[in-house]
Amino acid sequence: MVYVFLADGFEEIEAIGTIDVLRRANIEVITVGVGSKKVKGSHGIEVMADAAEDEISPDERLDAVMLPGGMPGTVNLDKSQKVHELIDYAYSSGKLCAAICAAPSVLGHSGILKGKTATCYPGFESELSGATLSDEYVVQSGNIITGRGPGVTVDFALKMVEYLLDEKTAENIRKGMQCRK
Repeated sequence: MVYVFLADGFEEIEAIGTIDVLRRANIEVITVGVGSKKVKGSHGIEVMADAAEDEISPDERLDAVMLPGGMPGTVNLDKSQKVHELIDYAYSSGKLCAAICAAPSVLGHSGILKGKTATCYPGFESELSGATLSDEYVVQSGNIITGRGPGVTVDFALKMVEYLLDEKTAENIRKGMQCRK
């Protein structure tokens, strides 16, 4: 199971695109509204999350946490004690922590990027405390996957599928969606 955290101001493409790709791979995704189940994206699109942050807790069924970027969504994610609790739980349990765009800054603030390689939206590099910075669009470093921005959402999500399932499943989804490689 993957928790995808949605806070007011989230980047819609990064969140919804990733959810779509993960569900195509038959990975259980639970969207989690930070502050409320009803969340508005950075471009005014409102969604109803599956659960509010106060309705979830660390769970042995958890395979990954995913943070979309966007502004002020990233700032709102970073303010959430529950988001940090789940990041800490996932990371310390060897589960996947994935963040894209500005959201890798939340991972940086949590301290889990020390000794890892990561990427982010240009301008947020200083927030990736302890990370070796990469100019790649999608980077996997151990149990952390980071992506640069909305334009690489499908590649980011497919990297999550590859990590959580296998490369063959990710490639089949890529082909089925007619994605360039």
